Amino acid sequence: MSIKEETSNCRSKMDKTVDYFKKELHGVRTGRASTALIDYIKIEYYGSQTDLKDIAAISVSDATQLVVKPYDPSSRSDIIKGLESADLGLNPQSEGEIIRINIPAPSAERRQQLVNQVKKMAEENKITIRNERRDAIKHVEALVKDKANAVSEDDGKHGKDDIESMTKKHVTAIDALCETKTTEINTI
Repeated sequence: MSIKEETSNCRSKMDKTVDYFKKELHGVRTGRASTALIDYIKIEYYGSQTDLKDIAAISVSDATQLVVKPYDPSSRSDIIKGLESADLGLNPQSEGEIIRINIPAPSAERRQQLVNQVKKMAEENKITIRNERRDAIKHVEALVKDKANAVSEDDGKHGKDDIESMTKKHVTAIDALCETKTTEINTI
């Protein structure tokens, strides 16, 4: 493997980490209704744990309300049980064939907990990126030490510099996403 391939591989892994963090942030509750909040809640459906989005249509009816319409009307009570046991502080209301979920604005204390949760998630993802950097630098150093490869020390230094700049760019992206979500949570 060449240094160029190693830096490309490292960039790919770091990009995936940032994408994962973006998806993770969608599940963090703010004052507004979002289908991402309940998409992946596990529901007991015919003896197996199934994502809610796979057994029901989920939509936002207004800024503070979600509507869940089960594909199979007989699963409505299972969906309500699953939503109540998900520990999101939601109170689903059954209305005919649909389930309405009002999303209350979080209290100041709850908003602070959410901000802390987002910061913790950001730090975990930054650690992942730093681990990718460490692994990539080890591979570059091994390429430079291995005399069978025609890799000069200058090429190794340039590769390490590229990896460092990638790391800074990705950590900055995670910090920006964290700051945006924190502002969103604190906006009432």
